[in-house]
Amino acid sequence: MPFEQHTQSLIERVESTLDAWLPAEKSQPESLHQAMRYAVFNGGKRIRPLLSYASADLLELDHAKVDAIAATIELIHCYSLVHDDLPAMDDDDLRRGKPTVHKAFDEATAILCGDALHTLAFCGLAQSGISSTSIAYLAQACGSEGMAGGQALDLQFESTRPGKAEIEHMFSLKTGALLTASVMLPAIEHRASDDPMLVQLQRFAESVGLAFQIIDDLLDVEGTSEQIGKPAGSDAELEKASWPILFGVEAARQRAQELVDIAASSLNQLGGNTEGLKWLAERILRRNF
Repeated sequence: MPFEQHTQSLIERVESTLDAWLPAEKSQPESLHQAMRYAVFNGGKRIRPLLSYASADLLELDHAKVDAIAATIELIHCYSLVHDDLPAMDDDDLRRGKPTVHKAFDEATAILCGDALHTLAFCGLAQSGISSTSIAYLAQACGSEGMAGGQALDLQFESTRPGKAEIEHMFSLKTGALLTASVMLPAIEHRASDDPMLVQLQRFAESVGLAFQIIDDLLDVEGTSEQIGKPAGSDAELEKASWPILFGVEAARQRAQELVDIAASSLNQLGGNTEGLKWLAERILRRNF
């Protein structure tokens, strides 16, 4: 069956794991547990878990072997969005068309919600029996040399004009590190560290991660609030370091296409069942805006 035709079943699969991991809404402390479920089950597209399952297809792994990875990645992504929306960061009122966690609850609950989702992610991963090597890889992807560091650079670059190399480095950390982990963790866990396929898989993942953020920047410029699920034009209002704002819309489109072409070239060198990874890469580029 083509990958596109079973994405919904894969989404249901990871959401079943997430539901099992998350505390019940009525368990104490109720407000925190309600906020955690609100943050996770809010209509996300589950792109990162889908990348993990598509990577499993390439590696000829049963999907059950990556359920914990897929759920962990999504919890970390959700935590990052909760904190990203806070007044001290991007100060967004909407996320996926719904009030952000600090608006639906309050700022203190939102901070604790993000903290709890982050720790739950690693708790679930550790309890799944995954190797310490994989846990360390993911921790680095989330920390000061990964996602958190990218967010710090994003704040640092506000009201400045970073060059293309600087902004791509920031994107590779803020967005790319977790997307790359989504693709790489199944391979790191189930293939030898010297397997030559890991180099091309990493190249694919890093290219897709950069393209993803550039497309997000384009959506902020050209999309509507209804399309992107939050106020359009917020990057310009906050004077964020955005690719189309700094270098032009057409240049942003061309760079995104270049990155997807690099990703496709990497997959062609891998061979095997790359259909899911190819479909997801194209989906990232062709989002409506």
